[in-house]
Amino acid sequence: MSDTVSALPPIDPKRIFTTLAKHGVEFVLIGALAARLQGFPRATYDADITPAKDVENLKRLAAALRELDARIYTEQVPEGLVFDCSAPILARADIWNLITKAGRLDLAFIPSGTTGFADLASHAVRFEVYGHTLLAARLEDIIRSKEAANRPQDRQDVEIMREMLKRR
Repeated sequence: MSDTVSALPPIDPKRIFTTLAKHGVEFVLIGALAARLQGFPRATYDADITPAKDVENLKRLAAALRELDARIYTEQVPEGLVFDCSAPILARADIWNLITKAGRLDLAFIPSGTTGFADLASHAVRFEVYGHTLLAARLEDIIRSKEAANRPQDRQDVEIMREMLKRR
């Protein structure tokens, strides 16, 4: 683990998910944390979500992020950069890397290899987590996204996920 990762607040999924649920944010959990819910063995230090991008959901998301004291994450400024966390600002980018009081939270409105929330939500796996329904991208969709992103860690993850699907 790098010094930057160890200096960040640890991921607190309960706080993140209950805050998003309290504000009624529509999202699909993606990435390694979604895969972990389905038995994937790799640890992760952040949560990745794909929120719906309609105006009302962006307003709810902005309120949740303000409650979590979200800031823009950069390696140079790991405590984060203050930004105008509002629906119009969130709508301006497809990816936001954030640091919150509950750890790292990345927003990907259109993850690689997908068309976004509706695409992922239509096949998502439902979990009851911390008293709320949580939609998590199914392994096949996580694989599709990781193959499109084609980063070294993603290629390793895809091999393991494909093996998991074979054993089902």
